[in-house]
Amino acid sequence: MNLLEFARGPAFQFSLIVFVFGVVWRLTGTFLMYRRRDLSRPRRDRLVPAGFRSILMRSVPDHELEKRIVFQHVSGYAWHIAFFVSLLLFGPHLPFFQQFLGFGWPTLPNTIALLAGALALAILFALLWRRFTRPVMRLLSKPDDYISIVLTMLPLITGFMAYARVMPFGMRYETILALHLLSFCALLVWFPFGKLMHLFLAFPSRFQAGVLLQRKGVKA
Repeated sequence: MNLLEFARGPAFQFSLIVFVFGVVWRLTGTFLMYRRRDLSRPRRDRLVPAGFRSILMRSVPDHELEKRIVFQHVSGYAWHIAFFVSLLLFGPHLPFFQQFLGFGWPTLPNTIALLAGALALAILFALLWRRFTRPVMRLLSKPDDYISIVLTMLPLITGFMAYARVMPFGMRYETILALHLLSFCALLVWFPFGKLMHLFLAFPSRFQAGVLLQRKGVKA
């Protein structure tokens, strides 16, 4: 078994198992935290609409706060969208997903998907640079922040190398492709245990916050 076969087979299977079980474990633990019955009388009703309102309102910062976090706000949405466009709508990726899902979907022209990947990578570099160069952000940053950014960047970097057939140190194309797959496997393994898990936790936590505040009579 060579490196590419290992990446396509055991490595991906292992990382997918860790990803699925890790996500289920984290979500289960999160929802079990709210199993306790609240015996107090709610000061307001319409809890579910309040939860959805909280999702909407907390996804868009207040105007005064927006002035100070324009870059973080815009770049955050932009790199998420660009990353998933390059992941899910890039033609060469589709056979990989079809192999496991058994179905496919329309893809974008390669040029557009590559531009989306380049945008995501550029924004991630900028965010990483800000963490290194801004004293306050450097003080607030933890290893999880750096690991999450780097592990998200690696599939993009190795993907561009594989597509452009850039062969550093005399590597074969199969080796670069294997490194691309292994970097994606590393991202899947880290996902449930780092801040990347916010992809699944952000909306439920905002919904729950809205419900709890509505019960207390606070408009979220």
